Amino acid sequence: MPHPRSPQVSVVVSTRNRTSDLAELLAALPAQTLASERFEVIVVNDGSTDGTQALLDEEAARTELALRAIHRQSSGGPAVGREDGWRAARAPLIAFTDDDCVPDPEWLERGLDAWTANPEAFVQGRTAPRPDQLELMGPWSRTMDVAELGPHFPATNVFYPRDVLEALGGFDTDAYAEAAGGEDTDLAWRAIESGVRPIYEPRALTFHAVSRVGARGKLRVAARQTAVLPFARHRGARQHFVHGVFRKPVHLWLTLAAAGLLVSRRWRWFGIALSIPYLRSVRARGIVEGGGVLAAPFFVLHDLVEVYATVAVAVKTRRLMI
Repeated sequence: MPHPRSPQVSVVVSTRNRTSDLAELLAALPAQTLASERFEVIVVNDGSTDGTQALLDEEAARTELALRAIHRQSSGGPAVGREDGWRAARAPLIAFTDDDCVPDPEWLERGLDAWTANPEAFVQGRTAPRPDQLELMGPWSRTMDVAELGPHFPATNVFYPRDVLEALGGFDTDAYAEAAGGEDTDLAWRAIESGVRPIYEPRALTFHAVSRVGARGKLRVAARQTAVLPFARHRGARQHFVHGVFRKPVHLWLTLAAAGLLVSRRWRWFGIALSIPYLRSVRARGIVEGGGVLAAPFFVLHDLVEVYATVAVAVKTRRLMI
């Protein structure tokens, strides 16, 4: 299909080695209620070694979408892929999503309407787990569920005015080169610090895949220090921390439990009391996420890894974070 002369929205996706997921995303985009001549799609193939290039070539030849593919010979990570994508875009509004997302038919129309009503803002949409994959949910699966504004502002579903991206210089591809997270959070907080207001539009909806990544996969995600870096860089982001220090409530509870282990025997009852909130949280996760009591050691290990990653960044950046 010929490219629209003046697209209103450019959809930008950075992908690597997710041919099946990417195919589902591309298959869903023609169903958008926003007319196809009003948006374009730019997919950056970030050094994939599977069938991604063949898929994109095939889709470009047969789809009714205005689809362009950018093929990188080597992987630079999501920050680099998204940067290449929006730089090649032609619309005044850039809609970022991920290759493992499937948009609701009204996604682009609702996002565009929200920005049109608030042209000085950037728009975060709603991201929910795919309803058809909920049976895959469990302690060793991973998905995204974004039901309120911030503080992470994931690029699974966010709309930026192009002039804002240009003013900010785009993604920080130096700090987040080859990183698997954090570049989208950093971009959002730089926008906020420059005076750009974020708004939340739950009707601009995307569905995120539920992937069984296994225990090792979950621990690798927990160990990502680049996901913590934006919170060290941006004071406003840390205002979302518990007491301005603890990245998550469970980090506070784990710290209290650790402190309880150091209490002398004379005050053992006090040490046990300090541990109760964390023990309750582990029990609740065993019920909600699955695995029950048998998953408790993994939850503890996961939290320790996540706290370690947070403290490691805190030490490097001289910020009080746990």
